[in-house]
Amino acid sequence: QVQLVESGGGLVQAGGSLRLSCTASIRTFSRYPMGWFRQAPAKEREFVAVISWSSARTYYGDSVKGRFTISRDNARNTVYLQMNSMNAEDTAVYYCAVSRSTGSAVAPTSEYEYDYWGQGTQVTVSS
Repeated sequence: QVQLVESGGGLVQAGGSLRLSCTASIRTFSRYPMGWFRQAPAKEREFVAVISWSSARTYYGDSVKGRFTISRDNARNTVYLQMNSMNAEDTAVYYCAVSRSTGSAVAPTSEYEYDYWGQGTQVTVSS
């Protein structure tokens, strides 16, 4: 059974930073792309960032480009999301997910391409 556990969420002031972590209990973690999504109240789930298994490819949602950075440590089965210059629009529940798509440069951006999801971690940005 695959489990993804996010951590690092919390309350931050506008302009501040947070780093989210997601640790996966999957033996073949290093083979798969990992993504971050978020969902704000009364809104649809939104793509935030993805990283290929080799870290060769990363993509970001338009609203976070230049402010957020995704990275991974395959030895620790962990993916990170560094969030800087945060604003109130970043307030949401953040989810990490793993896609079983294979390929060193594969980095899917659609939630429908992901197979396992974490329980989510709340991020609140106060203005």
